[in-house]
Amino acid sequence: MGYLWSGRMRKLPQRAFREFAHSLDVDRALAQYDIRGSIAHARMLIACRIISRSDGLKIVRGLKRIRREVSSGSFRFSPTDEDIHTAIERRLVELCGTAGQKLHTARSRNDQIVLDEKLYLKDVATALSGAIRSLQRAFVGRAEELCGTVMPAYTHLQHSQPVLVSHYFLAYVEMLERDRQRLCDCLARADVLPLGACACCGTSLPIDPRIVARELGFSRIASNSIDAVSDRDYFLEMASVLAILMGHLSRVAEDLILWSTEEFGFLRLPDELSTGSSMMPQKKNPDLLELVRGKAAGAIGAMAGLFALMKGLPLSYNRDMQEDKKPIFEMVETARRSLVLLADFVQKAGFDRKKLEAAAGRGYILATDLAEYLVRKGVPFREAHGICARLVRYCIGKKKELDGLTQEELASFSPAFGKDVRCLLHPKVSVAGKTSAGGTAPIRVRRELEKWKKVLA
Repeated sequence: MGYLWSGRMRKLPQRAFREFAHSLDVDRALAQYDIRGSIAHARMLIACRIISRSDGLKIVRGLKRIRREVSSGSFRFSPTDEDIHTAIERRLVELCGTAGQKLHTARSRNDQIVLDEKLYLKDVATALSGAIRSLQRAFVGRAEELCGTVMPAYTHLQHSQPVLVSHYFLAYVEMLERDRQRLCDCLARADVLPLGACACCGTSLPIDPRIVARELGFSRIASNSIDAVSDRDYFLEMASVLAILMGHLSRVAEDLILWSTEEFGFLRLPDELSTGSSMMPQKKNPDLLELVRGKAAGAIGAMAGLFALMKGLPLSYNRDMQEDKKPIFEMVETARRSLVLLADFVQKAGFDRKKLEAAAGRGYILATDLAEYLVRKGVPFREAHGICARLVRYCIGKKKELDGLTQEELASFSPAFGKDVRCLLHPKVSVAGKTSAGGTAPIRVRRELEKWKKVLA
């Protein structure tokens, strides 16, 4: 069997062009989706009496055999197989003869590839959603284990205020939940059956796309055949979701990298998820975390590449779109592996409670608590801010900590400082007071933990 379109040509493409144009090395990953869509299409052709029942059943049996061959690795590709569609159709004709030539009735590779890609998206979104859930569970598990442990929160990578470690971890759980929701939102817009659009203008044959939609689980049918085959916004949206997700994972990785350094010392790297140095025997390196951080750059680049691919294309289908699959396939696999490995890392890393809590007591991290104390005493916040700034400057000059100041020293900065101020000067008292919505108070964090345990059960 030659090229499906070769009847128009006096000469076949030269070898260099054929090799340049073939996409089989990439789109063979869609084989099972192509077969699934083709079986549904064949059954629709039977139901609509466009092909005979005997031919249709022969086609379905042939496709099921091809599915087994693909699964077992025994499927043999031919040099004339431009893409996965032509490979499967060529094999179907070998198995079914003339009946196999009828499968492509009322269908084009233009609407066929969109169907394959959307079926693929449905599968991978489900898998990625599950992987996100696993990482969320890992964070919630460690948050529960470390509940009550305080650490410094950071702004500009400088100590800001004390926070519960659990609260810190739950911040990533929230980010990941938005990533998961974006995956679901992306699927909702991709849940439109393109089959029936054919090349770009539909068909005069009496098809019924509703039959295919029911079998393949699509809730809607494309209402414009040109749009159905000419856009890849479902891939653009997925690429955006994955780039945001990898950006979040990169931030997780960066925090954990910093925490593993001697300067921070908040966590111990698990041996089985770290590497050593070929030169320095003492080293244990956070290579997994650095690779996640690095691969986030690739995801952002792939997203930009897909947007550039689609920019300015005239309606409807253009061969440029053949290049849409490789970036998405790579992004999906990178995100999946990053999620799985990070979940394992979070579960196995050793967190040092003593160092976390010691860091939360260093410096002038409680200065904001003193300012809010003055506000409760009736001092305007901007004035209270200035008082506490001068107080910190005084402590730096005297090489004192805030909790080392005498009552007389405090009162010299403001008569509003009463004896009760001294009970505030502890990180755990600080976090206990942060009872505002979304705050780090233990009572708030415990409620959030219970909520997430139910959500993730």
